[in-house]
Amino acid sequence: MIFQQLFESSSSTYTYLLGCPITKTAVLIDPVLETVERDISILNALGLTLRYTLETHIHADHLSGGYQLRQRTGCLIALPAIEQLPCADIGIEEGTPLCVGEVQIHPLYTPGHTSSHHAYYVDTGTHLMLFSGDALLIDACGRTDFQAGNAGQLYDSIQHKLFTLPNETLVYPGHDYEGRFISSIAQEKQRNPRLSNNKSKQAFIELMNGLKTPNPRKMAFAVPSNKQCGMCPPNIFEEYQQLCETLV
Repeated sequence: MIFQQLFESSSSTYTYLLGCPITKTAVLIDPVLETVERDISILNALGLTLRYTLETHIHADHLSGGYQLRQRTGCLIALPAIEQLPCADIGIEEGTPLCVGEVQIHPLYTPGHTSSHHAYYVDTGTHLMLFSGDALLIDACGRTDFQAGNAGQLYDSIQHKLFTLPNETLVYPGHDYEGRFISSIAQEKQRNPRLSNNKSKQAFIELMNGLKTPNPRKMAFAVPSNKQCGMCPPNIFEEYQQLCETLV
């Protein structure tokens, strides 16, 4: 499998490129508007055709690159079916893999950060890879205080679904804010301060409900934009208006 981990600095977002070396097709997981040009350049350099963009959830901290990438490349937009968004080409559900050539991507329904959140599991034959979105981060997890988030649901998603994956599964998060790139299920079980040491569900709920985290700076326009697969809304910041006009 062809693989690249890509980073967008203003939102500390990871985008993941997965490609099939036989069919020369690819998917971008959680693409970001600001890096559309970069992503297209990388695809071209690798000789890959973008087949899909794939979202883990409706993001509140950045605008998806999905709409612009579809405009530019003709790819299809895939995202959780539970959202029932008219802009999506494919609805993703647990139990039905998304195939990119010979690469099989298995959705895992992991609500809690948002009500529709999905993580994606890939067995390359040599590595087990989890693209955990915002459900499980390195030494952390996603917040649960908006977009129908629920701390109890997130606890269950992590403990009873993600933490049941093999210990050697590599964890590639949706974000990292401290310059880290990768973890593993074994490491997160042992040292994640929000989840390790047999933390009870009630203790986790109290911890998450006690966080006093400000809303993401772009939330007011990011959420409505991402419910249109990344189409720019009228109330977007001026800096983004210029970017949207450039990319259309």
